[in-house]
Amino acid sequence: MQKSRHDVWVGLFVLIGAVAVLFLALKAGNLLSLNFDETYPVTAKFDNIGGLKPRAAVKSAGVVVGRVESIGFDDKSYQANVVLQMQKKFVFPKDSSAKILTAGLLGEQYLGLEPGASEKNLAPGDVITQTQSAVVLENLISQFLYNKAADAGSAAPAPAPAPAGAKK
Repeated sequence: MQKSRHDVWVGLFVLIGAVAVLFLALKAGNLLSLNFDETYPVTAKFDNIGGLKPRAAVKSAGVVVGRVESIGFDDKSYQANVVLQMQKKFVFPKDSSAKILTAGLLGEQYLGLEPGASEKNLAPGDVITQTQSAVVLENLISQFLYNKAADAGSAAPAPAPAPAGAKK
């Protein structure tokens, strides 16, 4: 009887530990957010979203003010539609701008929101028109290499000067 009682407590302790590890893994992978604040949707259009994913943070001044709800493609304007769920306790002017930023050099991407100066605030369903696309590292590297190759091709070697005292 004593042994089975210890087995129940050990099993319960292991189960609680497994649930805690699962919770931490979901939080670290940004797959779980326990935020029960009210939100409102706002849309932003980008030419290139890079590696932005749904559930990515929307930050302003380093503070998380919302999350990316969904990402779609508009086949008329050939742009990415990003739907944001902004927390109702944070209001931003209508002329705010959004840009896709990277946490660190190669970290995950998030959406940065910079407030504008308009008197009116963003309302549910509004569209942020001032956006800046993601900086794609591969594009920067290829552009750098292309420019270096173009510089090397245009700078043809100059003829060597004739040695002093040589006849022409």
